[in-house]
Amino acid sequence: MAVAVEYYLLLSAAVFCTGVFGVLTRENALMFLISVELMLNSANINLVAFSHFYGNLTGQVFALFVMALAAAEVAVGLGIVLVLYRNFGDIDVRDATTMRW
Repeated sequence: MAVAVEYYLLLSAAVFCTGVFGVLTRENALMFLISVELMLNSANINLVAFSHFYGNLTGQVFALFVMALAAAEVAVGLGIVLVLYRNFGDIDVRDATTMRW
């Protein structure tokens, strides 16, 4: 018994909405990064679901590229978090607006 594509789309929409909610409401930089990762994972769910639905591997290959992009984004994001903590003693993203040239 196969699972319909609509269920994958509902799961992906729920995960994406959770990520958007986290981006819009959180002030902690780590929670912000986790929320962005949730949004990227929801895109991966869509890519793999449609890839399986249409019977080709293109979506799964794109999902691997998105996972590589997410790994690079985490590396850069953690560097930014470390700089925020070193300069301000906190990882509140509101403090980053005080950083000027």
